[in-house]
Amino acid sequence: MPELVRLYLRNILLGFCLAVGFTVLLVALDVAHLRHLTLETSGGWLALGMLVLFNAICFAGVQFAIAVMQMADPPRPPRGGNRAPAGRGAAIPVALAGTPRRR
Repeated sequence: MPELVRLYLRNILLGFCLAVGFTVLLVALDVAHLRHLTLETSGGWLALGMLVLFNAICFAGVQFAIAVMQMADPPRPPRGGNRAPAGRGAAIPVALAGTPRRR
């Protein structure tokens, strides 16, 4: 199996696990009375299944995007310039507020 397909399947599985955990937390903490909706109504299992499915799609996509972005080359430090530390050089006169100007 190609490496990219394995990477995709691994991230789908990780996203699904995160979605199940997130949904369990939502129901356990009774956010927006989801516990009542999913456990005490006749079609609650459908709402719970849809919640898991749509969260899994979202989390799997985010996991795969993070994995692909981490595959990029690390940024290289900038080259060129004299790399002189700030503060070493000629002083630049600055007019302060409230001081009279010389003419």
